[in-house]
Amino acid sequence: MGRLIVIEGLDGAGKRTLAEKLTAALTSHGATVGTRAFPRYGVSVTADLVQDGLHGRLGGLGDSAYGMAVLYALDRQGALDDLQSDLASYDVLLLDRYVASNAAYGAARLHESATGEFVSWVKAVEIDRFALPTPHAQLLLRVTPELAAQRSTHRESVDARARDKWESDHALQTRVAKLYDDLAATSWLSPWHTIDGSTALDVFSLAKTLLT
Repeated sequence: MGRLIVIEGLDGAGKRTLAEKLTAALTSHGATVGTRAFPRYGVSVTADLVQDGLHGRLGGLGDSAYGMAVLYALDRQGALDDLQSDLASYDVLLLDRYVASNAAYGAARLHESATGEFVSWVKAVEIDRFALPTPHAQLLLRVTPELAAQRSTHRESVDARARDKWESDHALQTRVAKLYDDLAATSWLSPWHTIDGSTALDVFSLAKTLLT
């Protein structure tokens, strides 16, 4: 079975760019690499409902941290067969966001900590009940909320994708950043590697580390 590697971080941290560079670096080391991203907008009905919620089009359900978390979890559960197939086919399956994003954002919305009830509930639903595969390693692409907001604003001007309510909420993003730091510090679900997203990265060395 292949290794499941997850990239996590704030909206605008640069996860997609890191995924592209890391895919190339892993391939240069001789690994076969599959990539996926969550939520699966345009592919999964539940992911499209997530998008509606992020833009205020789901009424009270979008306001519920638990309601939104169930939609995120169902989107991943719907991809379980694909995840298992990819892990059987590739040396590395690289994901842009996974279970930890659900834990971090939901707990931040509820003003809870990384050791609180919500984070435990997410694990119980996604890992224990839905039997989603546990990551081999998770990469926290760490940037300040201010830098993430700048990058999100730039992305919006480039691809015309409007920022959602969560991206635009600076206080929420600040709490999410703290949740991510704490999840990484406690090795939640798997070992974490924290990466400074504001400086140049030796992606080839990182790829080698992930393969050993």
